[in-house]
Amino acid sequence: MTTRRAQTALTFSDEAFAEEIRASLDLVEERLLKAVDTDQPLLRQSGSHLIRAGGKRFRPMLTLACAHFGDPSRPGILDAAVALELTHLATLYHDDVMDEALVRRGAPSANARWDNSVAILTGDYLFSQAAQMMADLGIEAVRLQAATFARLVRGQINETMPQPEGIDAVEWHLEILSEKTGSLIATCAKFGAWFAGAAEETIATAEEFGEVIGVAFQIADDIIDIASDSSGKTPGTDLLEGVPTLPVFYALADDDPADARLRELVANPVSEADLPEALELLRNSKALEKARATLLQYQERARALAKALPDGPAQKALVDICDYMIERDA
Repeated sequence: MTTRRAQTALTFSDEAFAEEIRASLDLVEERLLKAVDTDQPLLRQSGSHLIRAGGKRFRPMLTLACAHFGDPSRPGILDAAVALELTHLATLYHDDVMDEALVRRGAPSANARWDNSVAILTGDYLFSQAAQMMADLGIEAVRLQAATFARLVRGQINETMPQPEGIDAVEWHLEILSEKTGSLIATCAKFGAWFAGAAEETIATAEEFGEVIGVAFQIADDIIDIASDSSGKTPGTDLLEGVPTLPVFYALADDDPADARLRELVANPVSEADLPEALELLRNSKALEKARATLLQYQERARALAKALPDGPAQKALVDICDYMIERDA
């Protein structure tokens, strides 16, 4: 079986370290396909669908990088990276059903290619494969995985609900991002350092870095959806679908009469006819400036956490991640 390499625009300044991570990610790719190599033909095809579609593999990459804060040759690290990526992939199948998405990673989504039932059951199967791997890693790994998944689901549920009274909408949104995105990335960083036998303080700092950088990546995606014409994603997709993003929350929180038209446009899903106007107004708004300022705050927090970790190629790699996260919004 030939496995193509995971593709990502993220590069590390230490080329030897980067090549070591790439080689390990090749093993992750093989293990992902092996995990869905079942004798049930449809499940084998649907289960490998998103794996073969590609992806940044950011989560396993972070697990593998943080393992270098200890002994990266220790057992369990690769299995942890695979299990956490399977968990992430499983959520994508379910997300596409919830969002009625037609495309994922440049290919038809599983629910569009087959149907919702196949997509949901495929996601469930990937969860089961991840759970089996976690069981082999020990009861504490299972407990932490379950706690992470509970946070992820809570974030997804909260995203479908209006914020409670008395809670700022922006703060509510950022907390949702911490739970639905940051929680799993935090666990990826933690598991890498933990299974490598790193010091407890290092494990805790790596975990916090993962959560902060996870939120930052989501904010960057929110900004790219509005500001970029060259990201490979159609600008304004989130606006058309009514997906709540940080720039929109900042726009709705503003009471400047000059931005009344912008608030009117983004208060509900934007129509295709109104999309060019909404994008133009958002791109020139204080709301986008505030979102970029918030992104910078998270980047600075992540960088400070990375700098607090032990010196070496892994620490430099986490700093590179912070730089990449800002560059992709440029």
